[in-house]
Amino acid sequence: MSVVWRKSSRSNSGGNGNCVEVALNGSAALLRDSKNTASTVDVPGWTGFLDAVKRGDFD
Repeated sequence: MSVVWRKSSRSNSGGNGNCVEVALNGSAALLRDSKNTASTVDVPGWTGFLDAVKRGDFD
């Protein structure tokens, strides 16, 4: 099964080639950046992270 990677809209904003991407693959969210290999997070964990970002928990 091939995954579709989505790049953050904020990636490479400094023109330095850095990017962050995510792909959903069944019950897992795959995360990668331009410097590291992909990491796996379960979908509930990914959803919880996104909810925290939207609430401003990391501001």
